Amino acid sequence: MVKIALLPDSDSKNEAVLDSYSSCYPVSGNAVFTRPFCIEYKWKKKGSGDLLLLANPLHLQLLCDIIDCDVTVLAGFKYKSIDGDLIGIVGDTWLLKTDPISVKVKKFLKETIEPWLDGTFNGNGFLYDHKWGGIVTKQGCADSNDWIGSEFYNAQLNHLGYFLYGIAVLVKLDPDWGRKYKPQAYSLMEDFMNLSTCLNPNYTRLRCFDLYKLHSWAGGLTEFADGRYQKGTTEAINAYYSATLLGLAYGDANTVAIGSTLTALEIKAAQMWWHIKEGGNMYEEEFTKVNRMIGLAWSNKRDMELWFGYLDARQCLLGIQVLPLIPISEVLFSDVDYVEDLVEWALPALESDGVGEGWKGFVYALKGIYDKDGALEKVRNLSGFDDGNSFTNLLWWIHSRG
Repeated sequence: MVKIALLPDSDSKNEAVLDSYSSCYPVSGNAVFTRPFCIEYKWKKKGSGDLLLLANPLHLQLLCDIIDCDVTVLAGFKYKSIDGDLIGIVGDTWLLKTDPISVKVKKFLKETIEPWLDGTFNGNGFLYDHKWGGIVTKQGCADSNDWIGSEFYNAQLNHLGYFLYGIAVLVKLDPDWGRKYKPQAYSLMEDFMNLSTCLNPNYTRLRCFDLYKLHSWAGGLTEFADGRYQKGTTEAINAYYSATLLGLAYGDANTVAIGSTLTALEIKAAQMWWHIKEGGNMYEEEFTKVNRMIGLAWSNKRDMELWFGYLDARQCLLGIQVLPLIPISEVLFSDVDYVEDLVEWALPALESDGVGEGWKGFVYALKGIYDKDGALEKVRNLSGFDDGNSFTNLLWWIHSRG
């Protein structure tokens, strides 16, 4: 073996350093991820004595705070390079450590959810209603004209389901956070899915779920002229699915069992009572069949126009039975022939003036079940997305379709 060394300058001290480490040389190196936010360089060497190598400025920065690694920094031994000064490092194992960074979604979820759970959200917050034994909001109780607000327990399941989904994700990402907020998380869940009224008499057993029809109702205390009310089957599915995720995150087998059972029943009921096909084409009598799909008994077309803002609202009537778009949605929309009929029924409405980009996204998401390339082209041309949906979410959905 022959070693050739380039002196960094004419300083005799540098030549002496090279001479003192001349008997050892590296033959390979391996980068190992030994722990979070650390990377360890393990150099394989031959010869005798210690190994001398050069570290770039970033290496040196990440090494400087490490006190448990056997390396020596030769600050006066340096070479000029395009990356800055290369400094002599003696040692055959380098441990580089960077400052921890939080996952962006975790930071966002904490900032969004914690104020609700701590009771520090400005202008609103959760309250326990002793009269009806459930969770309401300050703002909902203050606004007597908000007929769909929490004071009336309308769409209660749908609203709390979104909180639980975010909480379940946070518990999975940050178990310490999950332990801290477990009582609040379970209170939100038990408002609509109390597993035992004996153990927790503060909430009813199943606030929204109809054990005869085997699906939930969104209507709470408000009396509707046309009977019981269901706004969105998929939001109900999301609530029980989120409760199941919460159980999985906490390792709670009983919650997982009950939550997944109710999720499955909601899906079967939605397919039975809302997913209607007749003669191979969906909704022969457009307005009447649309009413049945959404589960709202509109008294006339004017009511539908007031609700959605314009008369031909097929994309809205479809979208409200799709949102939120989550992994369990693929089970709900497993009948590909039905999905294609549904999308073809809704597509003409997208050409109308004033159709929101967010509603279009749900139509294209279903199109992705049977026409992946066509759906991708449509999604990439969207300029906006519905609350709770995103370009990333739609891309994930379409690319994961087989």
